[in-house]
Amino acid sequence: MTKKQLPLDELSGAIGRILGLLLTEEKVDHAVQNLSQAIKESVPGSSGAGVSILDAQARRSSTGFTDSIVEQADHLQYELGQGPCLTAWASEETVLIRDVHTDNRWPEWSAAVSKLPIRSVVSAPLLANGHSIGAIKVYAPEPAVFDAATAGLMELFASPAATLLSHIQSAETPQRISAGLQAALYSRDVVNRACGVLMERHKITHERALQQLILTSRQKNQSLQDVSVELVAGIPADRN
Repeated sequence: MTKKQLPLDELSGAIGRILGLLLTEEKVDHAVQNLSQAIKESVPGSSGAGVSILDAQARRSSTGFTDSIVEQADHLQYELGQGPCLTAWASEETVLIRDVHTDNRWPEWSAAVSKLPIRSVVSAPLLANGHSIGAIKVYAPEPAVFDAATAGLMELFASPAATLLSHIQSAETPQRISAGLQAALYSRDVVNRACGVLMERHKITHERALQQLILTSRQKNQSLQDVSVELVAGIPADRN
């Protein structure tokens, strides 16, 4: 399959349009909805897009999506505690799925969305002020629609968008990014060390270890950082 890439002038125009939409917004919910639509229209091959702002327990505080398929796929991630969006948020790295049906990193989520028209996925973290505040994602109904260039494009959109979303969020509800919340957000280093403990203990992959930490964080209603600190300190934080 030949993948169409945006010419440089179109890419600049797309980024400018996205930033223009966000600069005029005063509400987070409106901003994430507009951003979702703009990303769908700007990423070649995309059939749907979504944006999620997450709190320290990987719970959505604001979300936007272009259609019900994206909404269903995202809901299943948060319900199951696993999936590309949560991994992108927690690892602060872009996730590329070439085919949902053959990718085994999130078995429960992949099985749950197997009947949906979703085969290709890219999810990029929204990084602002040194913290991951959420993720953006695009879906396509056929395999191998997205590649590394698509991932790079999503990162180009995510970087300035995260900064502006953080500003909107701060102005709308200052407590969301208060010192207390910033302190609760995890340190990437301690999360990676906790993943290493689980990988060694259970002989599992980094992705699976991260999924366990996210699930434990949600179950205990603690931040990912706090769960990781407890595990590294020797307090059991992994699931049986």
